[in-house]
Formats: sequence, C-alpha cells, structure tokens
Amino acid sequence: MKIPKRIEPLVEEGLVDEVICQLMSGKEAMVYVVRCGEAIRCAKVYKEANARSFRQSVDYTEGRRVKNSRRARAMEKGTRYGRKAQEDAWRSVEVDSLCRLAAAGVRVPQPYNFFEGVLLMELVTGVNGAAAPRLNDLALTAEEARAHHLTLVREVVRMLCAGIVHGDLSEYNVLAGSDGLVIIDLPQAIDAAANNNARSMLVRDMDNLAAYFGRFAPELPATDYGREIWSLYQSGKLHPDIALTGRIEHSKKPVDIAGVMRVVNIVLKKEAAWQRHKLEMRG
Repeated sequence: MKIPKRIEPLVEEGLVDEVICQLMSGKEAMVYVVRCGEAIRCAKVYKEANARSFRQSVDYTEGRRVKNSRRARAMEKGTRYGRKAQEDAWRSVEVDSLCRLAAAGVRVPQPYNFFEGVLLMELVTGVNGAAAPRLNDLALTAEEARAHHLTLVREVVRMLCAGIVHGDLSEYNVLAGSDGLVIIDLPQAIDAAANNNARSMLVRDMDNLAAYFGRFAPELPATDYGREIWSLYQSGKLHPDIALTGRIEHSKKPVDIAGVMRVVNIVLKKEAAWQRHKLEMRG
C-alpha cells in the first residue's frame, strides 16, 4: 500500500521497509502492519490533538513531570511551542509505560522504536498467526471469562506495583494473543503516586472488566477488586503475588452524627461572627 505521510521519515531512516496494510483506526491513533527487515511489526501513528476523540483531560495529565523548565512553562502558558511539547509528552507516555510494565512482568506489546511521533512495536498475533483479536470480539464460556478476569486482575496488580494505572482499561484494550492476554493502548496511563484521580480510575478500570466478563459469568460484577487493590496499595501491602478476595471490608463503626453536628455548628457560629464583624467595620 501507499506509505502514509507520517511513516515516510521512518522509511527514510531505514526503520521501516514496507507498509503492508492498515490494521485499525482508533480514537487516538492509526495502526499499520509494517515490515522492518525480516520482522513484521506494528507502527502506531498518533493522531493530532484536533483529530482525536480522546482528549488530554487534566484528570490524566495531572502529576506528569516535565524535566525541562522552559518546556514546562510553555505548556502552562499554552504557547505554540508549549502545545507541541504537550503533544510530544502525551505520545511519549505510552513508550515509557510499555518499557516500565514490560520490566515489571506485565504482558504488553514490546516497544522497538519511537521516531517522529510513530511508535514501532510488536505485532501481537493470535493462535492462527494473524493479528490478535480484541477481547470484545470473542464469545467466551463462563469458565473462560473467569480465567481471563483473574488474569487481568493479576496484571492490574503488577501495573500498580510498577506505579501505573491504565486509566482506560476495558475489553477494547486487551488482545487475545497466542500466548495469553496482552494489554494495549497506554498513552493515557497515569502515575499512581502523583495523580489524585488514580484511585477512581483504577476502580473504574476494574469495574469495566467486571461488567464485561459478567456477561458470561454473572457473579463477577459483584466483586470489588478495584477498591481492594487500592486499599492494599495505599497501606503499602500490595505486591504482585498477594492473595485477593474481590471484597473490601467496610467500617462498621457507627457515624458520630452528634460530633459532626457540633463541628458544623462551630463553623456556622464563626461565620456568623465574621459577618457581624464585617458589618461593624462598614458602619
């Protein structure tokens, strides 16, 4: 097929020899199957900001560190240079996350190169040797759904132990590879320790998976792995081999309503006194 304009620099640099076909078009990128010497790989071409349906919400970018102070200031001001720097940072998050997660033992596509906004990575194949299907393309038995759900719960634990929350995990971001499930699409991944939204996003990821697999195994939506995993992480007890129950212990201690009302009354009295003081000053 004709070489897409964004891949031309990789051909010129000798990183890509041939573009075989387009594999998919997602909300954030176009993915192509390419030949690199003897190897068949993927080239993920990130869309420009105005062409993406997935936006750089502050919920995702909060806590991301920029080492270059000039770049950080430009990004804060929203200058042309700053917007370009923000785009570059957004794209590089996936590369960094893939490397960190692979080192932590999480099954993700192997990254090979990142050049001119294009990520060259492993082409994950299915049992028939073709590109692996996504989870949402499969019809599962209840037993298969339970097994896949447990596998992904363990992978999410490994991810969090590496300090990363996927942030958009669902049946659409997991491939059924020949050697098992593979988690993909990580440009929105967040730093668990630096982002105040990490807990809610982890819980949402786990609820998404439970809802999907619950179509085949009806008991799974009643589990609460997200809150259990976060509770263990927050207390410093989380590790890759920890035994999970899918339940979270809720405090049975009764709420001290009288105590709460005392605090509320104190605040109201202080506010009333302050308002009287302001009126006296004006008089």
